Amino acid sequence: MTICILHGYLLEGSGSNLWTRSIVQSLCRDGETVHLVCQENHPERYDFIANVERYHADGSVETTLQRAVPYEGRCIMHKPYIGETLPVYVWDHYEEFPDVQPMVAMSDEAIEDYLTNNVTAVTRVVAENSVSVLHANHAVLMSVVARRVSENISIPFAIMPHGSAIEYAVKKDPRFLAFARESFSKAQRIYVIGTELRQRIKSVFLGMEGMESKIVDLPLGVDTALFQPVSRKDRTGAIESLCEQIRNAPRGKTVAMSNGLCRGLSADIKLSQLMALIKEHSQYEFKSPDDDVESRLRSINWQEDQVLLFVGRLISSKGLHLILAALPGILKDYPRAKLVVVGHGPLREPLEALLWALKNGASELVRNIVKWGSALEATGDRPLKEIQYYFDKLEATGQLEAYFESAQKCISDTNVIFTGYLTHQELRYLFPACDVAIFPSVVAEAGPLVFLEAMASGCFPLGTYFAGMAASIDSVEEVLPADVSKWMKLSADEKETVHDMVLKVRGALGVEATHKAALHRISVEKYDWQNISKRLARDLHDLK
Repeated sequence: MTICILHGYLLEGSGSNLWTRSIVQSLCRDGETVHLVCQENHPERYDFIANVERYHADGSVETTLQRAVPYEGRCIMHKPYIGETLPVYVWDHYEEFPDVQPMVAMSDEAIEDYLTNNVTAVTRVVAENSVSVLHANHAVLMSVVARRVSENISIPFAIMPHGSAIEYAVKKDPRFLAFARESFSKAQRIYVIGTELRQRIKSVFLGMEGMESKIVDLPLGVDTALFQPVSRKDRTGAIESLCEQIRNAPRGKTVAMSNGLCRGLSADIKLSQLMALIKEHSQYEFKSPDDDVESRLRSINWQEDQVLLFVGRLISSKGLHLILAALPGILKDYPRAKLVVVGHGPLREPLEALLWALKNGASELVRNIVKWGSALEATGDRPLKEIQYYFDKLEATGQLEAYFESAQKCISDTNVIFTGYLTHQELRYLFPACDVAIFPSVVAEAGPLVFLEAMASGCFPLGTYFAGMAASIDSVEEVLPADVSKWMKLSADEKETVHDMVLKVRGALGVEATHKAALHRISVEKYDWQNISKRLARDLHDLK
């Protein structure tokens, strides 16, 4: 039996992209032949992809890659023609797609064109390659493609919903709720990564007959061969390996851009002026490392400094702003602490402005950035209210003025390091060189893969204690003493998160060094991708 996985996006990055490339690689290691339908622009980077078939608008198919792979199995990638428009859940820059649109903003006609192009290609893939089962990522739109193909040629299909499609499409637009309900009703299996997502699915699709019997747990995984702990004395060597890995990589943001942004700032800058300044100094390739990332990483004393790490999209829902607000309190006890920020997104420049305001004593600008919030990333007008609650708490106890004074003294250009975008080939060296990783999402995460990667690397992970993050933290409690695992749990109460972060990061820095081996061990035992891919393959092959 042959599996075909439907994934409408790329393979690089996090979330469902990471899930797809990890599962496909593991299936190939196990000897499976996997057909993968996706829009990856650089398949040559992935050693499990043996062939690439590109489908053109006129119906012709072009083989653009053909090679041997170092696995018992192999992946054959199929790239359907979909035109210039790429439907997404949250806007981002995508190479080769000049028209990236949140799918909730798309017309019915544009959505139907996208679906038709994919159904045509997938029908051909199934017919010409003896595919026996389809696996569709996301509640929409690949689930709709799988359903239509299944109805046309009687092939079983499964769906693996991820949180982004549910939150940013299914819940927001009745068209996508209807698409998802129909597809879920016809699917033979629905895979969920844990209890939180299971409950979310049941609540969104309330009243759907037979839903409970279709749902099967399939946990997230981590490549424990890629992410492994290193000793403190070897951390500098790991960073040098990272620098070598990106030596010839295209570069994104330059020092001149950051300096230009800062030169334009003032304590009384208006919202419109700041947004114009951000636009002026954010014209760069987002999905590339910064121009000066090597020198910035080498400025850290990897043997002596306490290194904090954030990896994720730079948007307010991921909570990086909470870490920056907590920094003065953390640096008070750990003045050598450094924060490394990996990722790209529209909140980067606003947060650089926030750091400038903190270190220059511009408390009025700090308060304004907190008030303007999501307007600065062009996603709405939600203030950064978790920080506002923290400031209110400090003000009520007469500590806010001292906070701003402390921030001005301790925050500098050297203790917050933005790297730009790094791939997992670089992160494999960075995670184990860091002491504590912080993932303070302010929205429910179905399953944070970066948490598992930190854990496998022996980097002590902290996360907001709710939804899928709570499940990941709970799984660690089996191997760590309660007085140690408690430091992983950041309060999910938005009025307490920043205050709690100061306390929890301090506590984590005091215990992290003694538990690296235990963190890696539970990653191997519970979350290794090889075990998870075997479970998936067995279950898919049993579908009728």
